[in-house]
Amino acid sequence: MRIILLGPPGAGKGTQAVRLVERLGIPQLSTGDMLRAAVAAGTPIGVKAKAIMDRGDLVSDDVVIGIIADRIEEQDARQGFILDGFPRTVAQAEAFDRTLAEKGLKLDAVIEFKVNEKELVDRIVRRAAETEARGEPVRKDDNPDVFKTRLEAFRTQTAPLSAYYAGKGSLKTVDGMRPIDEVTDAIKGILGR
Repeated sequence: MRIILLGPPGAGKGTQAVRLVERLGIPQLSTGDMLRAAVAAGTPIGVKAKAIMDRGDLVSDDVVIGIIADRIEEQDARQGFILDGFPRTVAQAEAFDRTLAEKGLKLDAVIEFKVNEKELVDRIVRRAAETEARGEPVRKDDNPDVFKTRLEAFRTQTAPLSAYYAGKGSLKTVDGMRPIDEVTDAIKGILGR
């Protein structure tokens, strides 16, 4: 299965991706991990990415798509993959669709985690307080101000993907505010497994 998980930061995509990896036996692909691996391996696209990053520039959509295109050719991803955090924009989604079509592949599901943003911010604030109370370092992403900035970036850049995938008939939604096991069950229902 080829699956994309969409939703704002803190919606539970990462938690559910781990469960999908275990259940389906397909890898979760992270663009950051893929970029680092391509650079370390010295692949042609990795060399290009390294030059861009060494200049302090952001890696272009073309380079990111190239790295993902190479990665989904690897043996462990041939039976499917889970993308969480990609695509981030409609332009990336369109380019990725073209890449899949060139390979004779298609997405099986795009699952969007719907959340109440105010409750989500409250959840992150609670999580940070609990972590701090245990004497553990609080994740940078759990800082309420950082989190609100990430949420705003999601709203402006990534939220339009809902309409894009809905228009293609591939978008399914789950209530990301439900308990973790209920979200897992909803995803099982969508995927039929």
